[in-house]
Amino acid sequence: MNNLAPDPGAPHDRFDPSDVTPEGAAWLASAGTYPRSTLSHWESRPAAPVVLPCGSVFDVVNVPAVFGRRMLDRLWDEGPGTGPVAAHRGRMLLFTAPGTAQRLPSLLRWEEWGPAVPPLLCHGTGDAVTVPARAALSDPHLESRWVVAPDTRRPWLPGPEVVLWACVRAARADVDAAARISIFPAADQDAKVYDVSRRR
Repeated sequence: MNNLAPDPGAPHDRFDPSDVTPEGAAWLASAGTYPRSTLSHWESRPAAPVVLPCGSVFDVVNVPAVFGRRMLDRLWDEGPGTGPVAAHRGRMLLFTAPGTAQRLPSLLRWEEWGPAVPPLLCHGTGDAVTVPARAALSDPHLESRWVVAPDTRRPWLPGPEVVLWACVRAARADVDAAARISIFPAADQDAKVYDVSRRR
C-alpha cells in the first residue's frame, strides 16, 4: 500500500477526466478475482462500466456530489490532492487506502464536526462498487464518469485521517457560509423608501 502523499513537484492536472491509462486499468483490474478477464472485457468494451470488489486494493468513500466536490476542493487547494475519483448517480466515489471504510466512521463519531457531515457510504471488505467506463465519453452529465482517472499502477490513496480532514474542512466551510448568509434578516420587500437627500 502506497500511503505517501503525491510529489508536489510532479505535474498533474487538478481534475483529469481523461481515459484511464493502461497502467490505471491494470491497477483497477487487480482488485478483481480475475484481473485478465476484466482487462479483456475493457479492451472489447471500453465504454462499459465494471463492478469491482473493495477492501484489498482500495476502499471507496461514497459522498453526496455537492459535498464531495467541496471535499475535492479542500484536498486540492489546501491538502495533498486525491487518488482516483469517480462520479456515479449523483454521488462522488473517492478511492481511498484499504482500511479507510472501517476506520473513517469511528473517526467522524469522535470529531465535533462529524454531525455536520452528510451520511457517507464507506465501501470496504465484502463490498463492491461500479467503476465507470475505461474510456472517457464526451457527455459530462453521464450517470457514471471519471473525475480523476487512474493513471498509474500504484496511485497514492488518501487514508482515513486525510479523508476526515477533508470532511471537516468541507463541513466547516458549509457552516461558515450559512452563518454569513443568516446574520442579517431578509429585507422587507414592502417597506416604503423615502429619498431624504434633498431635505434642508
